[in-house]
Amino acid sequence: MDAVRLGAIFRAVRLKLGLRQGDVAREARVSAATVSRIERGHVGGLSVGILLRVATALDMRIDIVARWRGGELDRMLAAGHAAMHESVARTLRDTAWLMAPEATFSIYGERGVIDILAFHPPTGALLVIELKTDLVDVQALIGAVDRYRRLAPQIARERGWTVRSVSCWVVLRDSPANHRRLAAHATVLRTAFPHDGRHVRAWLQAPSEPVAALSFLSDSHRGNAMTTSSGVQRVRTRSSRSPGAADRRQVSPGARPIGIGVDFST
Repeated sequence: MDAVRLGAIFRAVRLKLGLRQGDVAREARVSAATVSRIERGHVGGLSVGILLRVATALDMRIDIVARWRGGELDRMLAAGHAAMHESVARTLRDTAWLMAPEATFSIYGERGVIDILAFHPPTGALLVIELKTDLVDVQALIGAVDRYRRLAPQIARERGWTVRSVSCWVVLRDSPANHRRLAAHATVLRTAFPHDGRHVRAWLQAPSEPVAALSFLSDSHRGNAMTTSSGVQRVRTRSSRSPGAADRRQVSPGARPIGIGVDFST
């Protein structure tokens, strides 16, 4: 990260918005000296949280890029995504669902890739499946899924599918970081994706009304099991603990749980 250039960007945006350093400091809940320090490129010792708060006060977005051993990190992440793709595809295998993996589209300048686009000919149900190894930006996830759901009928028509309803299903890798992120944004995610894995399991057998679901794909059961999204989870583990022992992940105070974790086996 070029700290001097970063500071210059913060200052330029602040001036463009007509704000004083004190204005930004109050909005970000930091001192004016901290804002001045950032603008001068002296970010050493400052936490990422402080930088993000100041950026938010300026309506800015900071993207942090992690690099490790050249392209090995990209290959590792791609492998995790591919494993999730294979597991979810197995869930739909030997059913009436047709699948279009990595469905690319370019519609009136909007381009992208839908991880899995599935269609149920008997009912005309179309399902957009989004796979996420890491839940980083909640708003970006909701926005992307909404865009895919809006464009999906046209993508389906190009494949000769007659669509009667459109649903979406977000599948997250079951990890402590993803659970913490979900708990911190439980209300927003609950509103955007009110259905859990148990509901999806039944719905896949007989899709009727449109659904918007979010569930977890367990690392320990990858390939044959799903868990529902929740703030408080009971996750089966392959360990030496006595039968019935469970891991418990706590919800932040006031957050609304999204279901109770159960295995989603097919």
